[in-house]
Amino acid sequence: MRTYHKNNTNGHTSSVPSWAQILTDAVNTPGRMLEAYTAFHDYSIGNQLLALTQCYQRGIQPGAIKTFPGWQAMSRNVKRGERALVLCMPITGKRRSERDNTDEPQTYTAFVYKPRWFVLSQTEGEAMPTPQIPEFDTTRALAALDIESIPFDLLDGNCQGYARRRQVAVNPVAQLPHKTLFHEVAHVVLGHTAEGDFTDNERTPRSLREVEAESVALLCCESLQLEGADYCRGYLQHWLQGDIIPEGSAQKIFRATNEILRAGREQVATEQPEAN
Repeated sequence: MRTYHKNNTNGHTSSVPSWAQILTDAVNTPGRMLEAYTAFHDYSIGNQLLALTQCYQRGIQPGAIKTFPGWQAMSRNVKRGERALVLCMPITGKRRSERDNTDEPQTYTAFVYKPRWFVLSQTEGEAMPTPQIPEFDTTRALAALDIESIPFDLLDGNCQGYARRRQVAVNPVAQLPHKTLFHEVAHVVLGHTAEGDFTDNERTPRSLREVEAESVALLCCESLQLEGADYCRGYLQHWLQGDIIPEGSAQKIFRATNEILRAGREQVATEQPEAN
């Protein structure tokens, strides 16, 4: 069943697909994540797919994306009559807790959907340079995530890799080493290893935690155009059997993927909202 979030955005109510539905569409559609990452790599993974979904719905050519002032700064203007794309963005505020006896207000962050972004094809003006997608570096990612790569020391030849606390190991003869590395790193980032160690082989139970880690591996592999996405997709589609990943898990998967991909790239200032 297709589910939606209903949100009021400055008087404008719009229905957007839930994160679970957006993730399920990406899992079921080869190339969807690569297209989203190529067009909107400066934005969070969830917002990349949310923007791409709206482009498909409206027949808009995906491309560079900015706010109205952002395009003006690039000497381009939004075409008359164009409707803004909706993205998810955080709003930080302060409030007093009824359970707290102190007068100090507590800081909180709420995520809301706002129609503020336009893609290149919705604008006109000076020519835009071809955007350069930052290179992903595994060593940089592991260092930024505080995860140690250790030698593989298991005797089980079927085991592709494992994660222990904040350590990961990949079998030197693993069939898809990049996919396995992303899967094991995902276990750490998702918080799975705080509850125990994980070894992945053909006998690994198909639990929700395994699906979460494999989903992160799929999104990472396809975003970076690395081999392994098809294998991940087959595994996940078999588990899903036409259903969708739970909303809470979908949000965790997007956050973990975003954290891993950003950790492996040189950080530059962007205009993006920080959500999923």
